[in-house]
Amino acid sequence: MKKTILILSFLLFFSCGSYYKMANFYNAHKNDDKVTAVQVPRFMFAVLKGLSPEMNSVLGNVNDLRFIQLQPLNQSDEKTIQGEINQLTNERFTDIFRKNDEYKRTLVSVREVGSSIKEVIVHKTSGGKHTVLYLNGNFNPTTIRDYAETGKFDNLTQSITQQYLWNTTAPKSY
Repeated sequence: MKKTILILSFLLFFSCGSYYKMANFYNAHKNDDKVTAVQVPRFMFAVLKGLSPEMNSVLGNVNDLRFIQLQPLNQSDEKTIQGEINQLTNERFTDIFRKNDEYKRTLVSVREVGSSIKEVIVHKTSGGKHTVLYLNGNFNPTTIRDYAETGKFDNLTQSITQQYLWNTTAPKSY
């Protein structure tokens, strides 16, 4: 049933031809099996910015930050997720960095308004996992290019997930 709904929603998004948004993708998959999903609330930006001056400069003007890691259960789910990512980045986005190795792929795609970047999508596949990082705000194109070329988005993703997941196994005090 869930698989049928997923396929039907995928077909609907392609047939409509309208702008497919990260919020749609995130909401469609956040409850899937074997998914790690983080949507950072505004009050947590202060914590993340305090990790380093570099983190502060990247997150200084962020309005929305989402992270989702998916583990497709089969080849059909893999193709569906890849199709949704393509739909997400094909409309109104420009690929600024792409690296395809045999089993690893990295894509950094941006949406520009004038001379500034408003949205960044980082999609990585490795070991059967899809990792998507989404940033919405006002970004310096040079900083985004530097992050894409040097792999600093990986550090950002790691910092975000550590801040949210580091305390999940610690004993709770009441």
